[in-house]
Amino acid sequence: MKLSFFVKDLPLKHTFTIAHQSRDVQDTVIVKLEHEGLYGLGETTTNPFYGMTAQNICENLESVISKVEGNTWESPSELWEMCRNDFSANPFAQCALDLAAWDIYTKSKGQKLYEYLGLSPENIPTTNFTIGIDTIEKMVEKMKEVEWPLYKIKLGTDHDLEIIRELRKHTEAVFRIDANCAWTAEQAIIYSEELLKLNVEFMEQPLGKDDLEGMKEVFKYSKLPVIADESCIVESDVKKCSGLFHGINIKLVKAGGITPALRMIKEAKSLGMKCMVGCMTESSVGITAIAHIAPLLDYVDMDGAMLLSKDIARGVVITPDKVTFPEGNGIGAEMV
Repeated sequence: MKLSFFVKDLPLKHTFTIAHQSRDVQDTVIVKLEHEGLYGLGETTTNPFYGMTAQNICENLESVISKVEGNTWESPSELWEMCRNDFSANPFAQCALDLAAWDIYTKSKGQKLYEYLGLSPENIPTTNFTIGIDTIEKMVEKMKEVEWPLYKIKLGTDHDLEIIRELRKHTEAVFRIDANCAWTAEQAIIYSEELLKLNVEFMEQPLGKDDLEGMKEVFKYSKLPVIADESCIVESDVKKCSGLFHGINIKLVKAGGITPALRMIKEAKSLGMKCMVGCMTESSVGITAIAHIAPLLDYVDMDGAMLLSKDIARGVVITPDKVTFPEGNGIGAEMV
């Protein structure tokens, strides 16, 4: 088994702004596993909010080369456990390795990943298309540029309701809103009443991740379901979200890959919570990986590659009505 990795830039079509950061280019790290004529690709993006840089991701991957190349493993989950301690402070790096492991493993089985998991692509929920914070005029322009039945609207300004009221004038699409921890409990509860009238489906992470008392109030009094994002990073967070959120949004890069995500989905469902998987502006490598497990989900946010002005890979093709997978086995994404 040979492990290699490299850094790429992902240029965005538009400046992407959320409550705590803006960017025009997204750095990403691609991992490649090779063995007996097969290869697998994985991906993780960098994120300054979580302190994840291309440098520390690559350094962490460098530190496990001898372990990955010098040992045998029978499944991706076995490799994940083998490297658990090495990646304890960097699940982003572990995600890239885990995706590559699932890719090469299911290729060796002669199956697509969703086939190996016993899933049907016909059961994939429609992804939302994300509209980042901008002037209202530019947010409207972005919606007109990509007409979609379901938009996620990034909020966290001092005029959030004004934004949604104005955007609603220009489309009948369903909205999801993501405040990225920007609101108080009082704001979230009050806003939920108006947002319900504006055909908003749910509110994602309205409060800071540590505001547990506030979330108890929001969970009790909100007119809309609330979905955890920053409050649900790794497996141990799932149970903590029960009774505070109606569902969780799992990010593969933050959780450490598909291996823990599958366990998180199972646990959340056992606790009666809805499940979503979101993206971190990955290329088609990471997005295609998400699509393979999407039949397990109630909601999905896998529009990352659609936000790029230039993709570095080809993989899943997403339209409002259909998800078309690459022809090959495994995850199936390829670099271009």
